[in-house]
Amino acid sequence: MLKDAPVIAILPATDLERAKDFYQNKLGLTPKQLPVNDPLIFQAGNNTSLLLYYRAEGTKAEHTVAGFNVKDIGQTIKDLESKGVTFEDYDQPGLKTVNHIMDYGLAKSAWFKDTEGNILAINQI
Repeated sequence: MLKDAPVIAILPATDLERAKDFYQNKLGLTPKQLPVNDPLIFQAGNNTSLLLYYRAEGTKAEHTVAGFNVKDIGQTIKDLESKGVTFEDYDQPGLKTVNHIMDYGLAKSAWFKDTEGNILAINQI
């Protein structure tokens, strides 16, 4: 039933202007023009989208809420860091990053937070 339907990630933001700047200018996503300022919708690859809506309390999630598949995770990290994105590093049982990257063998992941505290990932699969 939904196998051909594009997925949209829906994330809370306490400051929509700050979030818009982050997603547009740091991540390079294209905002969709809407007649309202809430929610914000950004176009991502392969007909997918990311929606941000105002929520006074912000995020409650302590886990990855959205991920982007990339071709070269190392280069993507460098590109995002040059825009001011700060990557998370982990050293705990089952999750250890080296140079920001968790290497699963066939896949690699790295994590960062947006300006609103949402945890995002980049994945090379």
